[in-house]
Amino acid sequence: MKKNESRQKRILAIKKKLLQQKQQILMDAGVMISNLPSENNLSEIGDIASQEIDRSFLLRLRDRERKLLKKIDKAIEKIDNDTYGICSSCGAEIPIERLEARPVTDLCIDCKTEQEETEKLKET
Repeated sequence: MKKNESRQKRILAIKKKLLQQKQQILMDAGVMISNLPSENNLSEIGDIASQEIDRSFLLRLRDRERKLLKKIDKAIEKIDNDTYGICSSCGAEIPIERLEARPVTDLCIDCKTEQEETEKLKET
């Protein structure tokens, strides 16, 4: 029983960390959007190209953060539903150390390794 109580406390600490991370991403997103390069009437081709590269980079970064927000929301929902820490592939309990290192994971290390190997085979 002690082990389960300890795991639950650690999961609640993970939830707190996820909520803080989500809040930080949302705050950063507001700042980043307000700082996107505007489409001014630039006359130099180099200036236009540089501005477009900066804009493209920021938008890609925002897309990655959007995907991370979805994973964070999913992890928080699983914590609230008491399904957090269960591998979505094999159903095994994910070790708490893995969850603390990668709070948004939904795969145990064996299933994640298998997934990565499958992806590598598809690339070749």
